[in-house]
Amino acid sequence: MLLVVLGLFYLLAPAGVLWLCRKYKWAKSIGPILLLYFIGAILANLGVFPKSGTESADELLQMQNLFTNVMIPLAIPMMLFSFTYRKSETRDQLIAMITGLLAVVIAVIAGYPIFSPHIPDAPRVAGMYTACLTGGTVNMASVSKSLGSPDSQFVLLNTYDMIVSFIYLMFIMAAGIKLARKFLPVKTLDAVANDDSAIRAELEKAEENPYKGLFTKPGMRDAMWLLAATLVVVGLSAGLAFAMTKILPGSFMMYFILWITTLSIAASFIKPIHDLKYGYDIGMYFIYVFSIVVASMANVRNMDFSGALWILGFLAFMEIVSLTLQLLTAKLFKVDADTAVIASVTYINSPPFVPMIAASMRNSRVLMPGLSIGVIGYAVGNYLGVLICQLLS
Repeated sequence: MLLVVLGLFYLLAPAGVLWLCRKYKWAKSIGPILLLYFIGAILANLGVFPKSGTESADELLQMQNLFTNVMIPLAIPMMLFSFTYRKSETRDQLIAMITGLLAVVIAVIAGYPIFSPHIPDAPRVAGMYTACLTGGTVNMASVSKSLGSPDSQFVLLNTYDMIVSFIYLMFIMAAGIKLARKFLPVKTLDAVANDDSAIRAELEKAEENPYKGLFTKPGMRDAMWLLAATLVVVGLSAGLAFAMTKILPGSFMMYFILWITTLSIAASFIKPIHDLKYGYDIGMYFIYVFSIVVASMANVRNMDFSGALWILGFLAFMEIVSLTLQLLTAKLFKVDADTAVIASVTYINSPPFVPMIAASMRNSRVLMPGLSIGVIGYAVGNYLGVLICQLLS
């Protein structure tokens, strides 16, 4: 009975948290993922779960592992199906996209010799953070699974990322935008591009309930087709991954995640699949479920905090160096300030933060470039994360 109740709680709690975030400013300011982490961590440490070593505890762990192993493979196709891949509209956007990716990779490689001697399992940490700082939480979770990282490690690293990335975001909003505009060229924009109403409309769109209409007949039809396409991608990826383990070194999960990413990107070019609604938002819901489940497995008495300060230092180093390199290369290639900053924010904080930063800039022109760059980050984050881990191992 406990497993049934807990399973329903895992599936429904994100809906409750999303409702809180839409209704209350304090919840919105914290964000759904962090709130779900708080709830899951509290649940893990209340003492309500069966004691470890018992049959009930083993059954609970099996259920939690099932959730964490299923949610990510389902989320990746859903989130990638609806993305549109376009060549950058301007030279600045293309340069910012490429240099932003390179800046993260260089920052990771540069910081690794300094911090790795003090960080347990350093190559995997570097790989997971590479994925996170080029894509987002979904990429970090995917690489975590593909590299066989314990769930407790993912919870710790993701928590550290939230702390450091929040400080980075506050710096950008308080001083970073102004400093970049003094250091880099600022484009003169027409009235429409800088119109407050355009920015306000984009912010309102970002704040709308993305699941509105999902439970209508058209919404459910799209959801069923999305699920069918996702299952096809997952099935094909599993078969290809299994075949690759027979001829190449590497784990099944690593190949499985990389094939899911590759086939999902390919499927996004199929118009009937691409045009289905709600894919990104259903995928995000799976990430929310994943978040509360892994947090509920994080009993602090069983967690290893060794190297915590060094990991925080490594992450701060990566974010500072990547931002610095982004601005320096922007100076070299004469990229405008707002495009350079929005690219850095997109990679380090992920695309959902783009409208907020665009509003701080009072520049709606960077909305679409920021979101487009984020698409590339989602697409390549898994590859880069695994590659960096393999190179540093």
